[in-house]
Amino acid sequence: MIEVKDISKSFDGNHVLKNITVEFFPGKVNFIIGRSGSGKSVLTKCIVGLMEVDKGEIVFDGRSFTKMDRWDRRIVRQEMGMLFQGSALFDSMTVEENVMFPLKMFSKMSAGEMKDRVNFCLERVNLQGKNHLYPSEISGGMQKRTGIARAISMNPKYLFCDEPNSGLDPQTAIVIDNLIKEITYEFNITTVVVSHDMNSVIEIGDYINFIYQGELWWKGDKKEILKTQNDELNNFVFPSEFMKEIKEVLRDGRG
Repeated sequence: MIEVKDISKSFDGNHVLKNITVEFFPGKVNFIIGRSGSGKSVLTKCIVGLMEVDKGEIVFDGRSFTKMDRWDRRIVRQEMGMLFQGSALFDSMTVEENVMFPLKMFSKMSAGEMKDRVNFCLERVNLQGKNHLYPSEISGGMQKRTGIARAISMNPKYLFCDEPNSGLDPQTAIVIDNLIKEITYEFNITTVVVSHDMNSVIEIGDYINFIYQGELWWKGDKKEILKTQNDELNNFVFPSEFMKEIKEVLRDGRG
């Protein structure tokens, strides 16, 4: 579990995060949603330690990340997997080399053990046999799956996904969503997804946290989001009359 306790963050007097308290649960897909500039990206950067909070505390399974020195933080970071918005693969490395990169950097595995782990991760994301292809030789969806394989190569406790469906067609996006959900459940990972994709939120969001103007404005599950009377959340998730009609259908079970 990741606990965010009453954190705030300002830049040049501008309060970007305001007294946010939220929990992210293991074995669940936890979403952070909100408009551009709402503070969700800053919140994520504070959680992983790329930014320091002005006040408050961030706790990973009972360990205060905020109070740790850089050496102890390094241990916690090795328990994190990252799936970046653009996949962030190394163009000069093969699929296998990309997935193996964190293992070479942080693990003490032998060459044979690393190879076995890479093959396991590639098989888990249905990329077996693609080891020696380069990112330029595979599709955008396959690049995302390679990114997921790399993110889970170190067997992380925590998985952070930044707009995982960005740039993907709807069918491929569903494949990536299902893969994130399956891996979360299978390995009991605390998964945190930052996304604008409301299809993903409704399909795989176990817990949803809506950030509005730097505050935690609403939290709940995907069933509760269909019943909420929160105006800001409704206008974000169901911005058009057509989307509002879909919400009514889903809420009433007529779909």
